[in-house]
Amino acid sequence: MDVINTDVSSSDTRKKYQVFVTGGIGPGVTSSLFQTVFDQDFTLQTANAMFDMTVGLSTGSDAVVAQDPQIDSNGKYLFGSNTLMMREKIDIYRLFAQELLGDADAEFSIKVGTSELPMKQPLIICFKRLFSRDQMKRETFAIRLNPSASAPTGGNLGTVASAATKIYTDVNSSTNKLFEVGGQVSTLVDSADTTIGVGLLFIDKGIMLLDISRSFDYSQPISGVIDAVVSGGINTNLTGSILDLLVSASIDDTVDHFASTRFSGSSDGETALTFQNVTNINSSIFFTRMTADEFNYSSNPSYLDADSRIRVIDEGQEESQKSFTFVTSVGLYDASDNLLAVAKVSRPVLKDDERDLTFKVRLDY
Repeated sequence: MDVINTDVSSSDTRKKYQVFVTGGIGPGVTSSLFQTVFDQDFTLQTANAMFDMTVGLSTGSDAVVAQDPQIDSNGKYLFGSNTLMMREKIDIYRLFAQELLGDADAEFSIKVGTSELPMKQPLIICFKRLFSRDQMKRETFAIRLNPSASAPTGGNLGTVASAATKIYTDVNSSTNKLFEVGGQVSTLVDSADTTIGVGLLFIDKGIMLLDISRSFDYSQPISGVIDAVVSGGINTNLTGSILDLLVSASIDDTVDHFASTRFSGSSDGETALTFQNVTNINSSIFFTRMTADEFNYSSNPSYLDADSRIRVIDEGQEESQKSFTFVTSVGLYDASDNLLAVAKVSRPVLKDDERDLTFKVRLDY
């Protein structure tokens, strides 16, 4: 599978599902919890959904800890009015921790050699089964990203990055041979320096988690217009780092930033990410035997002529000639005599009272 940069960076190929609405201060902010990336304009019937993008925050991340949230008696995190969708970002992180690690309170970590680095604020991409199939093939995944963003134009949070791109990939390493609740895991590293871990690839699930603090220029100042909850309006200018973006921006604005500025290459049509998938074919083998005295007669009405004589026996030879058939299909039935599958032979096979046949049927699914 190859995804080009414009499929990710274009707003026409990213579908939003705005289900979050604020209230109380100003006119409010609407946002999705994730966006779906299509291979062309998502309004077209021929468009195929390739993957979903979202962001998550661990309760121990810098974005959360710096806000010093209060926790009520029900365990609910309470944030100040200068933040947006913090609980939703935490819930997304917990959702994937439950699905992939088996514990919503667990924290993702990147293992490189003997080091284990916590991953507290990931960019999450979930590939659709149409493309990831049964498994993503090891050591074929690569993603090209811009660690830095250029100065913004038109009020957006950055445009095409001016800095050189980075390629992150999973490599042949002992750290790849891990098994978690979420299946097999590969470690994503910087292709230029494989000692630098940047994320995780759950190859059985088709889910990639990229550590935002290690994959991008975390301290670079970025600025632009975002939706924020402020008195008297919702549009405000952000000036700060990616950390400030994670705190102040909605999930839609955050995903828009990464999709539109970090997947843009020097020219349109460049490959943004690529991998090979694996399709597992399960097979069952059945042997069907036809003894010499079986299946030598057909229930097809054309087997008899108008006088109810067997057509394959010459007139007057009823005592010396025997009926015969040609086998063209083999049916597989269950215990209740329901037809489940039909196998076709490559050519008709003669069956008479002198032939004992055995057919080998392979059922792939």
